[in-house]
Order: sequence, then C-alpha cells, then structure tokens
Amino acid sequence: MAETEHRPTNFIRQIIEADLENKVHSSIQTRFPPEPNGYLHIGHAKSICLNFGIAQDYQGKCNLRFDDTNPTKEDISYVNAIQEDVRWLGFQWDGDVRYSSGYFDQLHGYAVELIRKGLAFVDFSSQDEIRENRGTLKAPGVNSPYRDTSVEENLKAFEKMTAGEYAEGECCLRAKIDMASSFMCMRDPVIYRIKFAHHHQTGEKWCVYPMYDFTHCISDAIENVTHSLCTLEFQDNRRLYDWVIENISIEATPRQYEFSRLNLEYTVLSKRKLIQLVEENHVDGWDDPRMPTIAGIRRRGYTPASIREFCRRIGVTKMDNQVEMGMLEACIRDDLNENAPRAMAVLEPIKLVIENYPEGESENLVAPNHPNNDAMGTRNITFSREIWIEADDFRESANKKFKRLVLDKEVRLRNAYVVRANRVEKDAEGNVTTVFCTYDADTLGKDPADGRKVKGVIHWVDASAGRPATFRLYDRLFTLPNPAGAEDFTASINPDSLLEKQGYVEASLVDSEASNWQFERTGYFCRDSKSEGLVFNRTVGLRDTWAKMEQGS
Repeated sequence: MAETEHRPTNFIRQIIEADLENKVHSSIQTRFPPEPNGYLHIGHAKSICLNFGIAQDYQGKCNLRFDDTNPTKEDISYVNAIQEDVRWLGFQWDGDVRYSSGYFDQLHGYAVELIRKGLAFVDFSSQDEIRENRGTLKAPGVNSPYRDTSVEENLKAFEKMTAGEYAEGECCLRAKIDMASSFMCMRDPVIYRIKFAHHHQTGEKWCVYPMYDFTHCISDAIENVTHSLCTLEFQDNRRLYDWVIENISIEATPRQYEFSRLNLEYTVLSKRKLIQLVEENHVDGWDDPRMPTIAGIRRRGYTPASIREFCRRIGVTKMDNQVEMGMLEACIRDDLNENAPRAMAVLEPIKLVIENYPEGESENLVAPNHPNNDAMGTRNITFSREIWIEADDFRESANKKFKRLVLDKEVRLRNAYVVRANRVEKDAEGNVTTVFCTYDADTLGKDPADGRKVKGVIHWVDASAGRPATFRLYDRLFTLPNPAGAEDFTASINPDSLLEKQGYVEASLVDSEASNWQFERTGYFCRDSKSEGLVFNRTVGLRDTWAKMEQGS
C-alpha cells in the first residue's frame, strides 16, 4: 500500500494509542480470523483493512488464522480463495498461515482442565432438550440433570467422546457457568461436540471439535493477540471470551473490542444467503460480478485501492447503519477516472457510411489515452469510410437538447472529423441500420473553417479494424435497498442485473496490458478474467443513475 494513504482515526485506534502510551502493550498484535466456509465479502474487506491496517500503522503484526472448527462446512478451496483475497487487497500476514486446528491438542487440554476444575461437564441431553432448557430472555434456564456429574465421571465420558465411543449428537461438553445469567451465551454453552467428518487440515485425527467461542479466545491467547477485533454481534460473547481466558492456565490475556459490521444497500452480506444465491443458481458462482464477494468485486473490475478507500470513508464505529451503494461506486469511479486509460467501444452498433470518403482507404489517427494525463501516452486508431456508432447516438429528428447526430445536422466524431447525416436505411421493422453521411476533411483536430459551431461529440469504432466484443452490463443484484429485510429476499432479485450486448471495440484493446478502461461516454469496463475472447464487464457507469431514480421515486 502507498505510504501516502491517509491514516484514519477511530475509537479502536484511540484505545490502541492509549495502551501503547500507558505501557499496557509494548507492541500490537492483531489477527484476521475467517471461517473457511465460504468466500469473503465486502464486509470482510472492512475487517481486513482494519486489522492489517492497524498492524501496519503501529509497526505491529497481523496473523491470518483460519478458525476451522466445523469440518462439515469447510473446504480447502475457501482457504485458498481467502488467501488470494487478502493478498489482492494489498496485505500480507505475519509468518505462516495459522489454523485453529493447529491448536486442537492444546484446546483439548484446556477442556480437560475445565473439567478437572469442575467448570465443564459432559451432557447427554438431546439438542432439543438443551435448547428448551436454556430459557428465554425473560426466564432463566434450567440446569441439566447431568450438571452435577462428578469430575471423574466427566473425565471418563470426555475421554470416550474423544475416542469415538459415542454417536454424533449423543452427548456434548458444556461449560458450567450460570443458567440464570442475563446473557444467553453464558448459560452453560456447548464447548465441544462430536463430528465424524474429514477435516481439511487434520484428516481423521479428531472426532470431537471445539466450538467457535471456545476456540477463538484461546487461539488469540496462544498467538499473543493484544486487540481482538470483531463485529457487534459478538458483543455479548465477550463475557464468554473473558470467562474462558480467566479460567484456564494461560498467561496471555487478549481483549476483545467490537465495531459495527458493514451493511450495504441493494445487497446481502449474510453468508447463509450468499450460499443460497450460489446453490440455487441465482448467480454464476461465488465470483459472479454481481456478488458482493471480494472475488466477484475483483472480477467486476474494482481495484484494491478503491476498496481500501471505501473502507476508509465508511469508518469504524459502534453505530449500525446502512451504507449507500453510491459510496462504493463513487470510490471506484474516482479511482478509474484518474487511472483508467480511455478507449472507444460501441455496444449497440449501427453502421455509419461516409459517402465522400475514398473507398478502400483508411488512415491512422492519434488519440490520447487520458485527457488529463499526458504521461499515459497516445494510441493509434484507424478511420475509414465505414464506422460503427451507437444506435442511441442518432435520431432522424430531435430538439436542441439532443447534442448527438441528427438527420441534416452535424456532429464531431471523437478524435476525428465532423460529419453530417444525409439519409438513412432501415430494416423491415423500421429500425435504422445505416446512416449515410458526408465528412468535412478539413476538421481533423480543428473547428470548421467557416465558423460553424458543432457542439455534439460521439464515439465510434472503425468497421474495418474494430473487433467484435461482448459486453456484460452488470447492475445491482436486488431492486430493494434492504433485500435482507424481505420475507423472501430472492423475490427482489433485479431481472436486469445482467444484460449482454454484442458490439465492437478498438483493435488496440486486443493486446492492451491495461486491466480497466473508460469506454468513452459509456462507462468503466474490465476484461472478464474467466472468458476467452473479447468479453468486457461493466464495472460501473459514468454517473450514479440510481441516485436520480431514487430521488424521483
């Protein structure tokens, strides 16, 4: 990341600065702890930028640790994708990738320690009985009939659990805390359960697996994490986090701090809902450019810098709020407006024939790659008698507000000549297919000699040299600002979230080393990473048209 990027401040950074000043810690250790049961999304990007950004800014360290405690939901493909996402965002973790499964022996030992202290017991109640006896927010829970089993019997039962002598669901290990606690997470939570499943790291070694809340805090302590940062839904669980650390013989005492999660308009960030979108084929996989996953955002053409800037702009607070999609789109527009080279593409082509241009001839014209950055250089574009223009850029008649090509009127072709439309040719349905024009050969790079004012400018692609291309016009996946609040969130999927067009691009794009372009007057696009040939994904339009639509609704 560039050293010049602005360092934000927030309540977590203020805590860290106070801890360093007061010698609570001499150095900072954070961690990013994803569960490898799906792809990361834009909400995780906020956590990545926070944890890795803090480590960078305070000369500390940040671990990448997979909290892999549920082998039935996890997969090595998710592990690999998550590492790729972190690197793509511009961060590198300290040392090797870590796994909670690498601490399973220690975790098991701490579970035994809790049993020996009379702070954990093996419960043979069914899941339904445990759930029913947990109580409600208004009524306390009921003690399990196995709660007062002796330490010796619990040690034997846990040993049998570990040896695979009980069936899945037959029993579990619970912490013995307080069934009358006002915090549900403290009502004798389950800390180990039986699962006969292959684990992507430990294979068949274990058939008992620790629960996330038991694993996470101990893993933080083992790694000497100083500030364990998580989202607000874990606020109550901080009591359990602290209870576990306080009741086992481990020296490190990490502290948990919570911040608000990212809620983004017109999308869903629930992993369960994202999995549903994939499994029900509402989208074309986890990296579909309409998905809010980092893989999908990357394939759509967003840059790491734009995502980091977005995370900086939304900030870190304890207040839940809904972030406008326009803020994310503004970040990528600002980035690409400055850094993306320009090119011309026609998405809905009609033919323009310049009748007074010599047949069989063409010429090379020079076009700037960026109107405000000479350092980006120039490119050659060919011009000949027949070119493609956008169907929307021509009308047979129009009022003065229409600044494009009109029959018997003039317009300038971008980086080329002034042309006048004289007549048209139509298909059987009455649609214009060809516009016949004449050009003013003395207007290349200058106004007409007789002082005629030509206000309109349109883009074009040479028909003889232009290359056929597919354009995927991606839009917001949902029509509702808060689809997660709907009874059936899939009912609000935008039927126009993907439109495909067949058109033409400049020949220069075939071998271009650029990854993003502004197609002039059309939008920002990138080459699709999974398609062969010239397939371009629209990253974002030139303007926020949704804001206007919402204001008018």
